[in-house]
Amino acid sequence: EELLPCLYLMGISTGDFSDALKALLGEQAKGLSANVIVRLKEKWSQEYVAWNRRDLSDQHYVYVWADGIHVNVRLEDKENQRQCMLVLMGATAEGHKELIAVQDGYRESEQSWHELLIDLKQRGLTVAPQLAVGDGALGFWKALRKLYPETREQRCWFHKTGNVLNKMPKSVQPRAKADLHEIWMADTREHAHQAFGAFLEKYGAKYPEACECLSKDRDELLAFYDFPAEHWKHLRTTNPIESTFSTIRLRHRRTKGSGTRRTSLAMMFKLAQAAQKHWKRLNGHQQIHHLLEGKTFVDGVLQEAA
Repeated sequence: EELLPCLYLMGISTGDFSDALKALLGEQAKGLSANVIVRLKEKWSQEYVAWNRRDLSDQHYVYVWADGIHVNVRLEDKENQRQCMLVLMGATAEGHKELIAVQDGYRESEQSWHELLIDLKQRGLTVAPQLAVGDGALGFWKALRKLYPETREQRCWFHKTGNVLNKMPKSVQPRAKADLHEIWMADTREHAHQAFGAFLEKYGAKYPEACECLSKDRDELLAFYDFPAEHWKHLRTTNPIESTFSTIRLRHRRTKGSGTRRTSLAMMFKLAQAAQKHWKRLNGHQQIHHLLEGKTFVDGVLQEAA
């Protein structure tokens, strides 16, 4: 289940699957002929369609992570349009991470994310998550504010760090990366603001674009301080999505042939489903019930009622 979607999305043709699997798994894989692979792909496509229509009225996700994955797979006939996969995962009230949606979109646009979120809401996902985590460049945020305005926003530190460093000379990047680390690893919001100010003062004169990139999302980068400290490492990054699709997003070969979009969506779905089995439960998941009760956390610590 994990290997076949990877091979397909890496550009291996159906006719070559048998040889590839035999080389990787040994003689026992020789029974996976081209016809068997075709039937598996059709079965998984049907599973994806059913999953994409499932009822969500009993679901409540405390946190959600959003990302747009550019995989260089031809998703439409128009090759000049930059397509991507829109991926949404969430954390349940029990602290388990689940895949919520995998759909194709256009340039991570607001309209594409709006259509995805509208579909989820129409299928019963009406309770707003308490916090959403994602890259600052996503059209996701504009769509989220319209459909779930109560949800707090947390920018991904992995993406932000890369964006800031890209605006600085390579010779400066190691020091700047260490200084950014001091911000998001600070034990309190006050200390984070101090490290934030120190970074801007240190680099502002020479690298104003880098500092503007950092400072424009200041509040959203530090939102995690209002949530349990045990959850911080989960909330500062979209890493669960990044790591799931990292193998695929680095490939440059396009798959060809009819039905590419349909099969590619199904393969992405199966790949994410397989990865979901290895997603770790949130640390301190017991704290979630305090969030659901409306209790307050300051610098990650539960505040007792006076």
